[in-house]
Amino acid sequence: MQLKTFRHLWGITQPFEQVFPAIKKAGYDGVEFKSIKVASDPSFKQLLQQYNFEFIAQIHTTGDTVDEHIASFKQLIQASLSLKPMLINSQSGKDSWGMDEKEEFIALALDYENEIGIPVAHEIHRGRITYNPWETRDLLLSFSQLKLCCDFSHWVCVCERLLYSEIEIIKYCAQRCIHLHARVGYEQGPQVPDPRAPEYAEHLQAHENWWDIIWRAQLENGTQISTLTPEFGPPPYHQTLPFSQKPVSDLLEICNWMNDRQKDKFNQFINLSNNATANRNYTKRAFSIIN
Repeated sequence: MQLKTFRHLWGITQPFEQVFPAIKKAGYDGVEFKSIKVASDPSFKQLLQQYNFEFIAQIHTTGDTVDEHIASFKQLIQASLSLKPMLINSQSGKDSWGMDEKEEFIALALDYENEIGIPVAHEIHRGRITYNPWETRDLLLSFSQLKLCCDFSHWVCVCERLLYSEIEIIKYCAQRCIHLHARVGYEQGPQVPDPRAPEYAEHLQAHENWWDIIWRAQLENGTQISTLTPEFGPPPYHQTLPFSQKPVSDLLEICNWMNDRQKDKFNQFINLSNNATANRNYTKRAFSIIN
């Protein structure tokens, strides 16, 4: 299994012509972005080709009713297709819907996904149909083809705790995860001020444990390419000092630090998995020879 990492363009204000060389140098395999903002920009497509970047299209459905959100879902996906995304990451529907409405939306979304032939991940996100662990689990149980972008930082914020008691739901989500947002949340927000800070060591460790569960599930399920975006965002996600509004940490440094860290951890995970497989095979061969 191979890991591909993506730089989210959320919060980047410089021209993409200036940013893409730095993203390439930092070791990313592609970019993720709200596709409606760049779908009609020929220069963006040229930059993707120039730097051999893959693209993950992010969409945000809008409206009040299921019909309005499905219409938005289809329109935004159609606008994304010209960018040839490897997958589509959708913030889908509304948290206030009843389960019947959520199920209706997912059924229609899965039908459309089958039409376009591109994997769609429904992102775990506040304000959306996946805003809490329990209803997301129920949707997964109802729809065997439902796939997720796992961003557990939102659930930590919604539940106001690290999700130790929800570990079985985490494991179930891991079976359906096709994209990972590697951001660290805490009890009072979806983004810690700086994941490198010692006061957030437990939060970082908890999230990395959940990401390991995802990698394990993907490996066991035969996934060839695992994708990850260190999606730390700008203010107001990123904390600032009162009055001056100065960011409390460097967002670019944090994204690149998390990218490097998870690539290293993934390589360690794969090496340990390969060694474990080799040891099992050796034991089987030795047992076969003895007998």
